[in-house]
Amino acid sequence: MDRSDTVKKSDSANNGGERIAKRLARAGLCSRRDAERWIAEGRVAVNSRVLDSPACVVRPGDIVQVDGKVIPEPEPARLWRYHKPSGLVTTARDEKGRETVFDRLPPDLPRVVSIGRLDLTTEGLLLLTNDGELARFLELPATGWTRRYRVRVFGEVDEKQLAALEKGPTIEGVKYGPIEAALDRIQGRNAWLTVSLKEGKNREIRKVMESLGLQVNRLIRVAYGPFQLGKLEEGAVEEVPKRVVREQIAPFFGTPEGAEPAESGTKQRAKARAEAAGKSAPKAASSKPGAANADAKAPPKRAPRSATKRHEAEAARTEEAKPARRSGAARGTLSLGSGSGGAPGKSREDRTRDGKAPGFKPGGPKGAGPKGAGPAPRGGPKAGGGERSGGGAGGRTERPRADRRR
Repeated sequence: MDRSDTVKKSDSANNGGERIAKRLARAGLCSRRDAERWIAEGRVAVNSRVLDSPACVVRPGDIVQVDGKVIPEPEPARLWRYHKPSGLVTTARDEKGRETVFDRLPPDLPRVVSIGRLDLTTEGLLLLTNDGELARFLELPATGWTRRYRVRVFGEVDEKQLAALEKGPTIEGVKYGPIEAALDRIQGRNAWLTVSLKEGKNREIRKVMESLGLQVNRLIRVAYGPFQLGKLEEGAVEEVPKRVVREQIAPFFGTPEGAEPAESGTKQRAKARAEAAGKSAPKAASSKPGAANADAKAPPKRAPRSATKRHEAEAARTEEAKPARRSGAARGTLSLGSGSGGAPGKSREDRTRDGKAPGFKPGGPKGAGPKGAGPAPRGGPKAGGGERSGGGAGGRTERPRADRRR
């Protein structure tokens, strides 16, 4: 059974209450184990009654005290990204008096705990949260989140040895999980590696590299699960949006398996616009009988972004809307016969475009017709209605002088 399912069932069985150890962990005061130790020491009281056992359920409205001080109601779980510099200890209190990461945090930040730890000289991404239960959930290897590091090592790198780390090395009797290591580049005697693992045991990368004859001289964590270091400046803190937290850590918040997290406002508005467009489309199609079939066959056209392409698309649509131009025969263009000296079936304009004058025959007398047809007559039938005949030089027959006098 999943751990989140166990938590949800216990909470529902207790009518919205939670165990005292969990309440203290959610308040960011300590871990569950530390809370049980505090209870055994008599430091925790609920409604002015000192507890002697952790088997206590706290419900909304109960007053919880630690060392005589009332702890506040737990806030909703929040998450921050912190770019840890080298030289800081990842602990709330250091017995050697060294500076910790919590000494460098902004004063307006609420009480937070770290999710996992980074060594003194290790730098990079460190996640912080105000919910101790969430911190414990994300620290467990069962969560399955990958930690990715950029590692600079000194020595000769053997890529075959790096590939063998995927099987899970055993060093000094300690079995480590699979490690993915890839060589990025070599700079003199140093080399940069990208190392990914899911356990993150104490000084794991340094010990593994030492077993390969490599000395780690710089270690940077660049990712913890879906959260990236990105361009966060050294020493800077940035809160992760609550929506992203709930989407990426849905099992912790009790999202049913297979259910999608709540959509953002932008997605909801886009979905509403798409539904509205779908409802109005049938009404528009019903007004034109053949429009529905045409729209179903034709793919949707997207307006080009550039002005030039947009004008070209508009011109193309205008050409498509114009009726088809009729052919020359449909317009009533007169074609010259075989005795005209032109190609059959071609109009005067077509033959002019071919570079040949009407009635022209290479190698024959001017105005001669086709071979075997004899010389072209000078006269011709009287052209009526202003039409031109195909005979004569130039393909035009003039009226007799007598007709012109009349």
